[in-house]
This record gives sequence, C-alpha cells and structure tokens, in this order.
Amino acid sequence: MENKLTYRIGPATPADVPTLADVINRAYRSEAAHAGWTTEGHLLEGPRIDEATLHELLTAPHATLLKAETAAGYLAGCVYVEQQNKSLYFSMLAVAPQAQAHGLGRQLLGAVEAYAQRERCNHIKMSVLAGRAELLAWYERRGYQRTGVSEPFPDTTRFGRPRQLLTLLTLEKALSSK
Repeated sequence: MENKLTYRIGPATPADVPTLADVINRAYRSEAAHAGWTTEGHLLEGPRIDEATLHELLTAPHATLLKAETAAGYLAGCVYVEQQNKSLYFSMLAVAPQAQAHGLGRQLLGAVEAYAQRERCNHIKMSVLAGRAELLAWYERRGYQRTGVSEPFPDTTRFGRPRQLLTLLTLEKALSSK
C-alpha cells in the first residue's frame, strides 16, 4: 500500500534555488535515483540543472516554478510551468529520491493541471526522452498522449551530456472547458 503524504505546493522563490538544484539533480541523476525508474542517468551524465538556470526560470515571463514542501518545510519536489498562449508547457517534474513512491509526482501533476485550468489553457504539453519508456507510460496512464512530434535533444551540455543520441517526444493532454 502506498504511504501518501500531503505537500504544500506553491511558487518557489530565489531563496529556494540551492535546495531546488539539489533536489532536481538527485531526482534525475544521483546514485539514489538510479535504483528507481525515474532516473535518466543511464541516458545523460552530469547535472540536470544549475543554480544560474534556476534563477533564469524563476524570472521567465509567464512561467512559475512550483515547489512541494512537507508541513515541516522539507522541499521534496518541484515542477516548472510556462504559459504559451492557450497552452501550458511543463517540464522538470522532480521528486527527491527519498520522497518517491508516496504520491508526490501525482500531486505535482495535479498542481500543473489546476494551474492550467486557472490560466484558462485548453491543453498541456510536455517533452519526454524517448528512451524513458516507464515515464512515458506513467504520463500516458494519466491521459497524456503522444502527438507524433519529436525533436533531437538540444545540442548543449546545459542539461547534461548525452551518453547516446537522444530524442524528445511531445505529449499533450486536452483539458475540458469549465
């Protein structure tokens, strides 16, 4: 049975950046994450994010970095959302390895969808590495569908160094009008 905890989810601040960088990098690339299905360390090496990039994301127009904290103030996860006209793009959904398997990923995804509804977006988009079959299946079980659009992983080391050629797949979920 899943031990589900409740988290406070709200906007991150510049003061959160060091902790956010740590949580994101541990979720995506750490040895602790390698034991789980959420890692991409077998596809990329190096850090997933740095503090300078997080500061840029915090000041991006029409964007918010949502953080999830326990009642005691422990920062356990985050997700980046950016409004693009009537669409909401999200990325970097990260849950600290020790907080995984407790429903936080679903809670963060619910926060993304609630944010999109508040902003009157009609659909949500995201990109997932094609090599992450379990993650693609997780999003598909939650109503996200592959659009048939793909693109090569960015030709930069800003998000890590690819260990092989990588492709990003676009997924989308339509939102019902209320």
